[in-house]
Amino acid sequence: MGQRSLWRRLLVLSASLGLPLLVGAQALLSGNLFLTPQLQAMQQDADANPVTLWIEKGQSLWRTGCQSCHTTPESLRNAAAQHPRLVTRNGNASLVNLEDQINVCRQRAGQSPQGVEDGDTLSLSALLHSVGKGQAMHVQAPADAQGQQRWQAELAQGVQLYATRMGRLNLACVHCHDGKVGAALRAEVVSPGHPSGFPIYRLNWQNLGSIDRRLRACYSGVQATLPPSGSPALRQLELYLKVRAEGMPLDGPSIRR
Repeated sequence: MGQRSLWRRLLVLSASLGLPLLVGAQALLSGNLFLTPQLQAMQQDADANPVTLWIEKGQSLWRTGCQSCHTTPESLRNAAAQHPRLVTRNGNASLVNLEDQINVCRQRAGQSPQGVEDGDTLSLSALLHSVGKGQAMHVQAPADAQGQQRWQAELAQGVQLYATRMGRLNLACVHCHDGKVGAALRAEVVSPGHPSGFPIYRLNWQNLGSIDRRLRACYSGVQATLPPSGSPALRQLELYLKVRAEGMPLDGPSIRR
């Protein structure tokens, strides 16, 4: 599915839901461009960048638990750019993002990951995102007609969530990440919200976090009820954000304030 085809489908989808055109000519600007010069310098210095610790741990975990099946991390260079995917297991179809898939593999290996924010899971995610740096985001619907229909339904939910007001502040994603790009908000500069830089090390977390955690933080920011980690709503939003950023190169893991 090419970029023009994706945008055509999004236009039809937005119109069918009675929503405005959400992105249109919005430039595919990385969140890294909205960092302060100090944070940009930290990100570019491997010795100062805390993400290096997770990547190094991911390399160690790969050698002891992954390489017997997948040889080198580079063999999965496209994985980060192509998730979330619609996967059918035991007759049930659901969206699976990269951290979900890492946990499935870890469970097959007899491990017990504690959700998508598990330290080892994030370390492997950081490793795969780092080897995938520069790969263009390109999520695809399954080849079969039933899978395509379900994928489109999941995408439609993501579009709707992106444009739905929520929380005590009565704001939607579109109000900030389309309407206020470049504006200052709580000592940060609003970016277009493209998911190219995950996983991210946020200084106020003092930890690495997945897109799942960042989306939940946005719910918290508008004082809305937080969806559970790994919930369908978060995967639907992630799918839409990846489609919205179709063709944009990955540039994570990265630092955020």
